[in-house]
Amino acid sequence: MRWVSTHKASRTPIKGLVVLITGAASGIGAATALEVLNHGGIPVLVDCDEAPLALMAQQCGEDTLFFVADVTQMEAMLEVVAKTLSVLGHIDVVFANAGVAAFGPVAHVDPSAWQRCVEVNVFGVFNTVRSALPALMQQQGYVLINASVSSFAHPPAMSAYAASKAALEAMGNVLRLELQSHGVDVGVMYAGWVRTPLVEEGALHPGFVRLRATMPAFLNKETSAQDTARLIVRAIAKRQRAIFIPGWLRILFGLRALLHLPFAERELLKAAPDIERSYLEGLASEGALASSFGPRERERTLARAKQTNDDGASSS
Repeated sequence: MRWVSTHKASRTPIKGLVVLITGAASGIGAATALEVLNHGGIPVLVDCDEAPLALMAQQCGEDTLFFVADVTQMEAMLEVVAKTLSVLGHIDVVFANAGVAAFGPVAHVDPSAWQRCVEVNVFGVFNTVRSALPALMQQQGYVLINASVSSFAHPPAMSAYAASKAALEAMGNVLRLELQSHGVDVGVMYAGWVRTPLVEEGALHPGFVRLRATMPAFLNKETSAQDTARLIVRAIAKRQRAIFIPGWLRILFGLRALLHLPFAERELLKAAPDIERSYLEGLASEGALASSFGPRERERTLARAKQTNDDGASSS
């Protein structure tokens, strides 16, 4: 039976709904898990970072399901869905939120970092949604995809992130058409600057700081993860097709065709050489990996490389 929002009360009607959240160990995903719980929903947490995920699960309660999984691996996500169904019996909502960012001009960015960004952000969302679709169709549920304002605003040195988020917007729009007849609604989320570890790590890179300096103050204002989570849970309850955080981004979205006209790109064109110069300085002093990724994704990359080497050594 399809669930719909029938209340106008402040507490949204998601009680008893199973909400699978990727990227749930921190930032938007973690805040959303707590907000879902606060409104009587049942969060299922998925992330590739084991220690912070376990801590997040403790905050949600000892019975909270959580899975350490890499969303780029279809088999891992199929296993997450199967185990969730075996314990809880159904999945009502999927919030495909996991994502990473790679930074650097196309001419200089580490190719493996560029590829990893697309793998996590695009293939990770595909794997998440695809693996859960049979369960969502059975429940006539809801999918929410975190596409970001970068899906239509494309700054220099952010080609991988912007390309991946534009792909997610397209995926969400296609899914909406495909799944309507199955009773599954699809929402696309367009968030600006949200105060998360991803954004905080960006502030460590001089080029990223220079990029943000091109924007007027109102475009640079950050939203807290908690306020973002409240809007997400409201969107889930209303099965919204689009969610803008903050709300005025709806206006920018409507004017998106203007964003890449010469007058709108003027400040970015001025900043691009500075961004490239700072990136190259970091490349010379810190290396390609450190220049392209923030600390957390850098550590994940090194851990994956070590695991690959260990597996190769043990099989030889």
